[in-house]
Amino acid sequence: MEKLCDLHAHSYYSDGSLSPAELLEEARRAGLSAVVLSDHNTVAGLKEFTAYQCPGVEAVPGVEFSTEYKGSDVHILGLFVLPENYGAVNEILEAYLQRKEQSNIALVQALCDAGMPLCYETIRAENAGSINRAVIGKAMVEKGYCRNVQEAFDRYFMPGQGFFVPPLRPDPYETIRFIKSIGCAAVLAHPFLSFDEQELHTFLVEAKKAGLDAMEVYYAKYDEATTQKARALAREFDLLESGGSDFHGAAKPDIALGTGRGDLKIPLALLEKLRSRSSNGQKTVKTNNNENK
Repeated sequence: MEKLCDLHAHSYYSDGSLSPAELLEEARRAGLSAVVLSDHNTVAGLKEFTAYQCPGVEAVPGVEFSTEYKGSDVHILGLFVLPENYGAVNEILEAYLQRKEQSNIALVQALCDAGMPLCYETIRAENAGSINRAVIGKAMVEKGYCRNVQEAFDRYFMPGQGFFVPPLRPDPYETIRFIKSIGCAAVLAHPFLSFDEQELHTFLVEAKKAGLDAMEVYYAKYDEATTQKARALAREFDLLESGGSDFHGAAKPDIALGTGRGDLKIPLALLEKLRSRSSNGQKTVKTNNNENK
């Protein structure tokens, strides 16, 4: 049988519902040989993730950076993050996370002013990782203000609706260069959630120059036509293929780890090719093996 993996998943250190250890156990149940933990703008869960013993499943440490390109939210994954990289990642994210915190507080206050009382301190205390709109949406669902998190996004969380003002996000090209500077592989996450085909082509010209290694061509929300468009662009720009479910657990119950909405299959061979683009690649295997003894 072909070995499979999932190169994009989240824990409760950002907006997923599982702990890093639970994520690895879920990967084992799904029959995966490897899973990437790529929480949003934080490496807080990576120590627990790489230390947990889960025979047969490689714990690949990563992080998902939020960036902005011409008004669009663009996410860049850094794969094979080493413990000695944590300080640099935290440092580059510090200013953005401060802006994000103020944006979160303003969003909660706007919701309160509109008759939907929420306590930001309670939201923070009840969540181990970074706070974002999905976490605030979950709190709204628990209060009965929305049926689900998607409704919160549709009604309240999009820019221009009078509630959410997005924080200034980092530049994607600078982020790619940073990811490469610390020895990681740089992967463009779910590009067709941010771009149409022509916009993506334009973006990739400079992204490739900045050092982009790969882009997600297999993704839970892609149909076959979108996957083929993504694969063609990856070939055109000599980018490696990557893929992931973007698993969040109960936060996105329609997305399963490894299989997405039922038909996602990501060959383990993609991970091995990505490893070759990262000077940290082999070191993460050794680190995981040492910690798992």
